[in-house]
This record gives sequence, structure tokens and C-alpha cells, in this order.
Amino acid sequence: MNDSTALVTGANKGIGKEIARLLVAEGLTVYVGSRDAGRGERAVEELGGGARLLVLDVTDADSIAEAARRLDALDVLVNNAGVMVDGGAPPKSDLDSFRRTYETNVFGVLAVTNAFLPALRRSPRPRIVNISSGTGSLTWSADPDREFAAHAGAGAAYRSSKSALNALTLFYAQSLATEGFKVNALAPGLRATDLNERAAASDGDPAEAARGAVDLALLPDDGPTGRFLSWDGTAVPW
Repeated sequence: MNDSTALVTGANKGIGKEIARLLVAEGLTVYVGSRDAGRGERAVEELGGGARLLVLDVTDADSIAEAARRLDALDVLVNNAGVMVDGGAPPKSDLDSFRRTYETNVFGVLAVTNAFLPALRRSPRPRIVNISSGTGSLTWSADPDREFAAHAGAGAAYRSSKSALNALTLFYAQSLATEGFKVNALAPGLRATDLNERAAASDGDPAEAARGAVDLALLPDDGPTGRFLSWDGTAVPW
């Protein structure tokens, strides 16, 4: 039995739920972060084992503070909660869509991570996994031989928010390295989730992506930090 504790944000559905499922199977006590208590409770009932509900809205300071007060110690934080507000290129996007996207995908990660740092610092092996996206790779987006360049800047708010998340991942890894933290970002690939219509129509298995996240969550002491990795463990360029 593993005596470690994990928190997965946005874990009542999709990839987050599958990450929680796999961590429960590894024997961890897993806090299922969910904005909606009812949906979160249903997920916890389905997951069983060490799953626990933690009502948490990553865009609400009071919700974050209350959730952090409930956990004295934490070994793994998976920042999974994310949104795609619209799929427009910059000329067709408005500031509100960018603000709403960044509130969850960037500022929410910053707020949640900082709120739970005291609990993570009590762990002998603290791990942080940020669920990013291959579309957030500026290198891939600039490569004319890759499909992302052909999108001509579509999904700008979401994609740029994941680029910003990648930067945060690197900076957290650098600033927390002397404390034994492992902080990494995962590109899960296109999965059958409700992120957008393309994802919903995909046959990509969320559980496959979740496996990659769990591998990062359970890294040994000599594992990497400050890396951007695909679900299959291969490196993704920033």
C-alpha cells in the first residue's frame, strides 16, 4: 500500500479522471479536484479506493485557499484543469476569450501550485505535473512541416496559454530544484474529451495520456525535472 497523497485538478472527467484512476490503482490517496461537488462526488464513487473529493475552482481564490487548508501534506500535484474558450486566430479573438483561458490555464496553475507548496514541501519526494499541449510548443508551431503551422494561428488563446504554462513549468523546476521537487509538463496528445469538437470526435484514449502523467507523478529521485514530454515519454521542444 502506497502512503502517498495526490491532488489532481479537474479530475471529475476526461484525462484528469483517468489520472486519478491510475493513481488510485497505484495505492495513493487521491484528492479529486472538482468545481462541482456533485460531479466530483460521482467521480469519487466510481473511482473508489483511495479517491477523495476536494471541491476546488482553480479560478477562485477563496476556493483555492479553503482546499489548501484541508491538506496538511501532499506528495503529488497534477495541474490538469484546462479550458479552450474559442478556437480563433488573434485577429478574430477578443480579450475576454484570452482572459478566461489564461485564468484557468495559467493563473489557475500559478495560484493552485503556490497555495499547495507548503503541503508539498512536507513531502520527501514532491512532484508537480502540468498538463500542457503539443500545440503549445512554439518550435512545432513554427515548423512548416507540422500540422500546427497549417492551422495559421487558430486556437491562439489556448495554444499561447499552454506556451505560458510551459514557461511556468521550467521556472518552477529551476526555483524548486534544490528542494528535491520534480516539475514537468506533459503533452497528452489529442484525446476523446470535451475540450473542443475535434477532441470530442477523436478516438484517442484519455487513459493512454494519463499513463504518461502518472509516470511523471511517480518519478524516482534521479528522474528528470524541467522537461516537456509527450505522453509516450519522448521529448517535446519548447
